[in-house]
Amino acid sequence: MEDFITKREHEEFARRIDAENERQNKRIGLLEENVRQINNLTVSVREMAVNMGNMLEEQKKQGERLGKLEREPAETNKQIRQTVITSIVGTVVGAVVTAALMLL
Repeated sequence: MEDFITKREHEEFARRIDAENERQNKRIGLLEENVRQINNLTVSVREMAVNMGNMLEEQKKQGERLGKLEREPAETNKQIRQTVITSIVGTVVGAVVTAALMLL
């Protein structure tokens, strides 16, 4: 009769198995929650990377526009100087030609 266990031993064994199952179920639940949090974090990081990429493109566009705005006054100033110099040279040449024609 050594092959059989008593009812009390069986109930104790069953109680321990149930306790172990409950402990493992809690651990599985915690792991599942951790996996959900990691997935949420992964999605958030992906969204942030996309947003940062979009921000980088926008900054590049703004940099180009800013460069154009900064060059515009310099180009205008250069055109004004060229016009003034051309006018002065034209006036001087005209005066010289007029004086030369008057001497003839």
